[in-house]
Amino acid sequence: MSLTDDRYPVARPSLTDLEERYVVEALRSGWVSSQGPFLTDFEDRFARRCAAGTAVATANGTVALHLVLAAAGIGPGDEVIVPALTYVATANAVAYCGARAVCVDVLPQSWCVDPAAVAAAIGPRTRAVVAVDLYGHPADYPALRALCRRHGLLLVADAAESFGATLDGEPTGSLADATTFSFFGNKVITAGEGGCVTTSDAALAERMRLLRNQGMDPQRRYYFPVLGYNYRMTNLAAALLCAQLDRADEIIARRDAVIGGYEAQLADEPALSAQPVLAGVRRAPWMACFLVGPAGDTGSRDALALALDRLGVETRPFFVPIPELPAHHDPAAHCPVTVDLSRRGINLPTYPELTEPGVKTVVERVRAALAAVG
Repeated sequence: MSLTDDRYPVARPSLTDLEERYVVEALRSGWVSSQGPFLTDFEDRFARRCAAGTAVATANGTVALHLVLAAAGIGPGDEVIVPALTYVATANAVAYCGARAVCVDVLPQSWCVDPAAVAAAIGPRTRAVVAVDLYGHPADYPALRALCRRHGLLLVADAAESFGATLDGEPTGSLADATTFSFFGNKVITAGEGGCVTTSDAALAERMRLLRNQGMDPQRRYYFPVLGYNYRMTNLAAALLCAQLDRADEIIARRDAVIGGYEAQLADEPALSAQPVLAGVRRAPWMACFLVGPAGDTGSRDALALALDRLGVETRPFFVPIPELPAHHDPAAHCPVTVDLSRRGINLPTYPELTEPGVKTVVERVRAALAAVG
């Protein structure tokens, strides 16, 4: 197989006439900024979908994380435990508060944070734990909830990648004290940008709404009793998200079919192993995930990615471990599972409009690329 112009991107948003109709309606209403009926509708519907008491819409997923931690009073001198394998925003949000992100390893069975490692990392300055539903797989929230209750810690779920997932039948958004979501362009549902926090803690929600709106007193306009942030979502973004919620089950089913197709058709490839899914978990179909080569392999993933790029298939590597990043460098962090997954993990194209023949074509190119790199 040779170079081709028939390329498959790693992600693509699913947008239809419905999204266009809702956005045009928002435009024509004149409500294009941080107030409007689509915002109220989105927050109400999203909270119900997540079985949470309330939802607080935000400008993006990163500020949703920061908003939760800031509303909880986390600041300089505090420590927040996070998994070493996650997108950098998880640790950045901790740093925005002046606190320190303490990175711990993940489990090979789920790729999510190891509760035993969390327990070992708790110290006198620990204020919170941020669990990440990595690649759509919920973390072990029963164990983490018990641990956080025992030590009086806030448990935050970073569910940027897990909208639509469930754990023992309970939806993402209801499994922690607060849960944050991202609606970036490659997420399960999207507004291009956008985020949200779900919680059933009324006091925490009230504090987040205050901080989200520059700290303005809701009873006294243009009086600001606290230092706040402009973390609001626009009515235009909410209009997009209302349409995406209307289509969410369809979008999830199509993404499930794409990932299921890859896993079934590549099951006989000895060089690849699919994402593990634990009993009781329905993962969110964010991205098709595979590990390349045996444990400890340090070069096969990158060679495969290069070969696939030449064959017209875009891929993504797994996240670089947080302790290896300059802003969060921690040479003392010992996270061998994270390091191994980071070096071997690859994401294949995953989006609702990827047809069954398209999946088959990508699979054929994966096989060709594996044969080429030996």
